[in-house]
Amino acid sequence: MAKVVRFLFFSTVFCVSLFLMNAISISGSYKKEITKEKDTIKQDKNTADTYEIKALKIPEGINFSGERVPVERFDIRERMDRELLVNTYWQSNGLLLIKRANKYFPIIEPILKEHGVPDDFKYLAIAESGLMNVSSPAGASGFWQFMKTTAKEYDLEVNDNVDERYNLELATKVAAEYLKKSKERFGSWTLAAAAYNAGNYGIVEKLEEQQVNNYYDLLLNTETSRYVFRIIALKEVISNPEKYGFELDKEDLYSLPKTRTIKVDTAISNIASFAKKFDTNYKELKLLNPWLRENELNNKSRKLYHIKVPVK
Repeated sequence: MAKVVRFLFFSTVFCVSLFLMNAISISGSYKKEITKEKDTIKQDKNTADTYEIKALKIPEGINFSGERVPVERFDIRERMDRELLVNTYWQSNGLLLIKRANKYFPIIEPILKEHGVPDDFKYLAIAESGLMNVSSPAGASGFWQFMKTTAKEYDLEVNDNVDERYNLELATKVAAEYLKKSKERFGSWTLAAAAYNAGNYGIVEKLEEQQVNNYYDLLLNTETSRYVFRIIALKEVISNPEKYGFELDKEDLYSLPKTRTIKVDTAISNIASFAKKFDTNYKELKLLNPWLRENELNNKSRKLYHIKVPVK
C-alpha cells in the first residue's frame, strides 16, 4: 500500500511540474507574439506617417486656357476628381512626366506663344504621347500624334525616309496652327482641345445633335469626355508637384544635351558615316533627329534640312 501511495505522490508531482513548464513555455511564446504584434503595429504606423493615400481637394478657380471649369456641377466635379486622382497616384508615370517636361517644355513653350496658343496646350502633348515619339495602332505618330493625312495637309514630309511628325519643332508649329483654326471655328479653347481628340467634324456633329455650344454640356464617348479633364489634371499636378507628393531635386530632371545645327541640302548616303564627321555616332544623331527614319537621307528634291549634332 505504501508503495502505491508513493507512486501516486510522485506521479502527481511530475504532472504538476510538467504543467508548470508548459505554462511557462506558452507564456513565453505568447509574450513573443505580443511583442511581434506590437512591432508590426509600430512599423505600420511608421509607414502611415511617411505615405498617405488621401482624397484630393479640387483647387479653387481651376481653368483651362483661362476658361473656367464648372466644378460646382456634380458630373464635372466627379470627372475632374477622377483625373486628379489617377494622375496623382500613378506615381511612377507622374515622376517620368515631370522629368520629361523639364526636357521638352523649353522647346514647346516659345512655339505656342509665337503662334498665339495658350501655354496650357503643352499639357495636351503630354496627354497625347507622354512626351515620347510613339505611334498609335491607328497610325498617329510623334509627340502631337498626327495622322499621315493631317500632317501632309500642313506640309509636313511623311515617308519611309523622312517623317517630320517626329520633328518636335515642326510638329509643334503644325499643332499650334491646327488648334488656332479650331478655336476660330468653335470660339472656345476648351472645345478646340476636345476637337483635337475627336476631330473638328466629330465635335460639330455632337454640338448640333445635342443642341448645346459648350464642352461641359456635351455627352461624349469615354475617351473624349475624359480628355480635357486629363489635360487639366496634368497641368495641375505637374505645375505643383510638391503639393501632390512628388519630390524631385534639380539633378533628377531630364534635359537635352547642348547641340548645334548642321544645314544639309544634299543627300547623305550613310548617316553613321555622316555622324562621325561631327564627333558623334549613329545612335546619338538619331536620338536628336528622330525624323530621320533610315540610315540615309535621299533628298532628291535638294530640300534644306536642319540636323542637330551634340556639342562636346
